[in-house]
Amino acid sequence: MLALADLLFVRYNYFKELRMSKQEIKDEYKQMEGDPKIKAKIRQIQMQMTRKRMMQEIPQADVVITNPTHYAVAIRYNQEKEAAPKVIAKGTDLVALRIKEIAMNYNIQIVENPPLARELYKKCNMGEMIPENLYKAVAEVLAFVYKSSNKAR
Repeated sequence: MLALADLLFVRYNYFKELRMSKQEIKDEYKQMEGDPKIKAKIRQIQMQMTRKRMMQEIPQADVVITNPTHYAVAIRYNQEKEAAPKVIAKGTDLVALRIKEIAMNYNIQIVENPPLARELYKKCNMGEMIPENLYKAVAEVLAFVYKSSNKAR
């Protein structure tokens, strides 16, 4: 009986020691997936580069559609090259303020249209054509901008 109990106890201890501790599991996960801090830093650098590229595109915009304080979407429409207007920059809060600031520096017209700005921000990614259901609203804004820019000339 004692030998059987000893065998079961030794076997239990052996398999218990084979198991990984919580710290070993975490370390193995970090090695497999990469350190979360390094991955976060890489993502941050990628976002900064994307934002910088986006800000360099703003001078080519035809119009910036804004919600007065929270959203800004810069749109470019080149009839010869593109089938529909294209979102070249978008942002909220501080990024939106920066987009408006750059637009003012380059004399790009800023149009306040909160519902359209929110909808464009939600439905469009940077570099994408606007969706068909927003063509009419964007066309009205672009027509207004083109008319007012012709009067200024």
